[in-house]
Amino acid sequence: MPRPLSAAQARELESAFRLLQTGRADEALAMASRLVVEAAQAPDAQQLLAMCHAGTGNADAAESAFLRALELAPDHPLVLVNHAAFLRKAGKLDAALQVLRRVVGIAPDFARGWSELGAAALEAGHAEQAVAALRRATDLQPDAHLDWHLLGNAAREAGDLDAAEAAFRKVIALAPGQRSAITNLGSVLRLSGRSGEAVACLQSMGADPGAGPELADTLAGALLDAGRPDEALQLAQRTAERYPDFVPGTVTLANLLWEYAPAQDPDEPFQLFRAAIRERPRDRALRSAYINFLFAARSAGEALAQARIARAQADEPVFALMEANALEMLGRTAQAGALYAQLHRSGGSGVPALLNAYTRHLLKAGQWDAAAQRSGEAIRADPENQEAWAYLATAWRLSGDSREDWLCDYERLVGVVEIETPPGFSDRPGFLQALAATLEHLHKARREPIQQSLRGGSQTPGRLFGRHDPVIAAARAALLQGAGRWLATLPADARHPFLKHDARNVRPGGSWSVKLRSSGKHVDHIHPEGWMSSAFYVALPPSVATAPAGASQAGHLQFGQPPLELGLALPPRRVVRPECGKLVLFPSYLWHGTVPFEDAQPRITIAFDLVPAGRFSERYR
Repeated sequence: MPRPLSAAQARELESAFRLLQTGRADEALAMASRLVVEAAQAPDAQQLLAMCHAGTGNADAAESAFLRALELAPDHPLVLVNHAAFLRKAGKLDAALQVLRRVVGIAPDFARGWSELGAAALEAGHAEQAVAALRRATDLQPDAHLDWHLLGNAAREAGDLDAAEAAFRKVIALAPGQRSAITNLGSVLRLSGRSGEAVACLQSMGADPGAGPELADTLAGALLDAGRPDEALQLAQRTAERYPDFVPGTVTLANLLWEYAPAQDPDEPFQLFRAAIRERPRDRALRSAYINFLFAARSAGEALAQARIARAQADEPVFALMEANALEMLGRTAQAGALYAQLHRSGGSGVPALLNAYTRHLLKAGQWDAAAQRSGEAIRADPENQEAWAYLATAWRLSGDSREDWLCDYERLVGVVEIETPPGFSDRPGFLQALAATLEHLHKARREPIQQSLRGGSQTPGRLFGRHDPVIAAARAALLQGAGRWLATLPADARHPFLKHDARNVRPGGSWSVKLRSSGKHVDHIHPEGWMSSAFYVALPPSVATAPAGASQAGHLQFGQPPLELGLALPPRRVVRPECGKLVLFPSYLWHGTVPFEDAQPRITIAFDLVPAGRFSERYR
């Protein structure tokens, strides 16, 4: 039978809580232990003991004390919330969510319950559930700026950038000058394509790196998006010098050096990482970032060496996977296969990144049935994994499985739409000419981004759609209208990864422009962050635009040919001839690439992804 604390015991409990909050967990534990002896039937005393055990790292004792407290008061909202917080910290997210859902059912007006539920749902990747819970929390506590901050993060993850912007502005109104809220607001403005506003927002805290590494790093990205790459590079250099331990800053600087630095020393980005690693040889995040950079640069030999150093320091699955991927890139397939199999046996059956890499290996090795099994596992773990669907389509094609036709259906699922002339332009050639001139001004990079599929060209930074430019705004409206018309012609199929989504409930994801020079191309690839992808032809070189149909495929867009490095020698399933003013639309999991062309004039396109509402990524193309 639960019993309340006496007045003296309640004062002692408050004193112990204050000790715990100031980091003196051992002293608090001693007081809690005495209090539990005196008041063993008091739920508050048992809860205090649990929290003190958690603070000293004794998880088993903490769990036992929480359970004892809940035996005494099974519906006590505060005990339940603190138990859920303990479970979250222990990595038991599902259990924490279950407890928190019970809390808000018992006490629907308990603001902290909704706040903790939102935070846990966001941590578990359930962004839309987090938004709903945090809206309730902010309704109950409209002045709680931490809840508004969480709501902004959740709305951003759910893809509702307007709601995210409003939430972060609310935080700034409640707690003026809060650096993290200003940084996040700047990030949201970037994602919305409003780079000028992002720069102004972030500079309100000062353009110097002294404002903090996160803010300075976000500002460097916003400056780049705003067409100020020299300023972005200078700021990134100052940030990396001032905060050498801030790994994202090193990555930003390396990418800027790769893409925008004068063509003096192509090894400069690599030297940057090497110097940082010499200073911090045991920084696993830094070494991991360098290995990923090496993979993007196709420097498999050094990636292998770095992965083995990382494994020697900490034999973790992520570094073992990196080693296997490097071995595979180097053609050492037997060693790679053994390592993939070992990782799969030791718990990798639910890890899409491992399963996709293993599938690539199996496709190269000619084990097509096994490849289909691994990609199927990846899809069960993540049904929206575009890469896994692409590999499954390839495995089905190689084994003669008719399901490839159902999945890819290149005639029906690759659409070609003629875009209507937007209002304000007399004709389509005039619109395309104005659009090409606008895009040319945005192409300032010396070379392609290291992480992308193009070779021999440049890509606009950040989000193209959302920029305060009337020509781009007109293009966005016309392209989305064209995509909507085409999507409306497709049937619904609840089993199909593309056709199962309601085309009326989608929104733009990434958007960008590509300018290919002579001999330039896109290697065969998919869009892992998309659902529907596209290519809109703004300007074509004469050799492509005026070539008679069937005379040459130079500059054409091809579908269904897997990447060259898989060594499968499969021809394209469909080739689309580019035409200015035409928009090509297709599922994001279809392999697609371009045929190189030779011409002094560039090939300029716009591309964008659409994603179902609720799916979101902050990756910038």
